Formats: sequence, structure tokens, C-alpha cells
Amino acid sequence: MSEAAIADGPTSADIVKDADAAVEVLRNIRTEIGKVVFGQDRVVELTLATVLAGGHALLIGAPGLAKTKLVETTARVLGLDWGRVQFTPDLMPSDILGSEILDDNASGRSFRFVKGPIFTSLLMADEINRASPRTQSALLQAMQERHVTVAGASYDLPKPFHVLATQNPIEQEGTYPLPEAQLDRFLLKVDVDYPDAETERRILVETTGLENHVVRPVLNAEKLIALQTLVRRMPVPETVLEAIIRLVRSARPEQSEHAQVKKRVDWGPSPRAGQALMLAARSRALLRGRLAPSLDDIEALAEPALGHRMALSYDPTGQGGTLSSLIQELASKAA
Repeated sequence: MSEAAIADGPTSADIVKDADAAVEVLRNIRTEIGKVVFGQDRVVELTLATVLAGGHALLIGAPGLAKTKLVETTARVLGLDWGRVQFTPDLMPSDILGSEILDDNASGRSFRFVKGPIFTSLLMADEINRASPRTQSALLQAMQERHVTVAGASYDLPKPFHVLATQNPIEQEGTYPLPEAQLDRFLLKVDVDYPDAETERRILVETTGLENHVVRPVLNAEKLIALQTLVRRMPVPETVLEAIIRLVRSARPEQSEHAQVKKRVDWGPSPRAGQALMLAARSRALLRGRLAPSLDDIEALAEPALGHRMALSYDPTGQGGTLSSLIQELASKAA
């Protein structure tokens, strides 16, 4: 980011110059991640869009689909510290946030705060729905407030700070589903699907031999923050803004004119869904080498941004269609 833009305010020329430089950097980032994470271009794009937008992502997929590898590789390529916490029912808030311990030394006794694993730039919260609601709440509060409070003292989290949480959609025994208000804290929901046949062949060949792919860092924390600032400086066309408003409002049963929404949607997306779409659309545009988001970005991001912020009523017939298909229909009409 140029010093002139910081001192005198961003101009169109500044944004174009910074965006052109960012496009090449982001291309290198995707190339490096692709050396280790195969055939998950959409997942990688959505994950990077979340980080560039300054948010958190919920990765949903079966075990063995490289979710942990994705988080680790993303952290290394972005030049960030990272950590992984395996969530279990007996995990306590202090196991994540940290706790005070009593030091006994020559100068006397005093309490000292020992930071928990949350004090990192990129945290993988593995199977977040296996932790108790109390522990989930402690993490999700930190995600929103960007600091933790222990024994009345406040401790700021690193900048940048992002959480990539995972959920296993297959095994639900012994889990505590995240409440709607907590799901709303995640910028995007990213579905991690099984690879296609060619990708699976590549996985088998390239991950079972002696060769070990090593990725190189392309960014660091300071440069990532500059990219996040650039994303917020990018202009949003009026047509895109109007499409976001139409989409979000059409997904709420109280405001929608869509018959299926009025009949089947129990609760719709909050204004935070529109904020997520605005930021993620800018990030996706930059990742694709564009200086402003388009209507295509809104259609592509509609389900990741709204899918965890809506719920359908029970359909005893099983013929009413899925939430995903309904969101895509709303997005097509809004665009």
C-alpha cells in the first residue's frame, strides 16, 4: 500500500496500483497452496476470501478431506503463526483462552497469566461442535471481540486473528450444535466435498511416496493486513449493492415475496449476511484479478454466506427441496 494513500486518503489510481500488485501476490499464494492441497480450488478460494475479508470460516466436510492440511498450508503460505485445538466434550474455556497460575519465588507470590492456544494468528478449531456450549461461547466471543478477559484483565489477540473451524457432517453423536447467533459469527460456511477421480488419483500418487512438497511463505502478517485494508477500499458498484440487499431481504420470511420462503423458512439472514457478502465479494473479485465485485460474485457466494444463517421448517414429504437450491434460486432472481 502506497504511503500517499495512507497520508492523503486513497484515490482511484492508488487502488488500481495496489490491486494490480495484490493480484500477482494472490496468484502466487494460490499456486503455493495448490502444491499441497489438490483439487479443492473452490474451497481454497473461499478460505482465502474469508481471510482477506478479515473474517472466520466454518469448514464442513467428512474426515480425511485435507481440512487440517488446508489450514496449516494456508498459514504457512500467508506467513502466519497457527495452532490447532481438537475440541472435545471435556474441553474447558481456560484450555483455549489461558489461565492464571500462582508463582512462588523469592520476591513473593503473584499470579501470572499463561496464554492459551487462541493467542495465534490462525487458529484451527477442529470439530468445534464437540465442545460444550460454555467452551464454544468463550471461543466465539473472542472471535467477535478480538480479545479475551481472564480474572478481570483484558488481553488483546494477535493481529490478524482468524478462526477456521471444522464440523463433521456425518457423526453427530456427542456433539453440541452451534446456536444460530454463534453461527452468524462465521463470515462464510465452506462445504468441503470429496475429490473427483483424477484428483484422487493424484492424491494417491503424490502423497504416498518419498517426495515431500514444501511451500514457501508469500506474505507476512503486516502485508496481509495491508491486503485486508485494500479489500475494504475496493469500490462496490451500485448494481451489486442493490443485488445484495434484494437477496438478503428476499431470504427473510417477514420481508420476502417468494412463496417458498414465506412457507418454509423458519428464520432468515441478519444484516451481518449482507456485510459478509459485501466483503467476500470484494475478496473474490481481487482473487480473480478484478478491481470491483460483480453480480457473478454474489451468485457464487450466496450459499456460503447465507447457508448457515437460515433454517427450513420440517418437511414431512421430503419433496420441498434443499436450502441450498432455494438460496441459489433467490440469488439468481436478485442478480
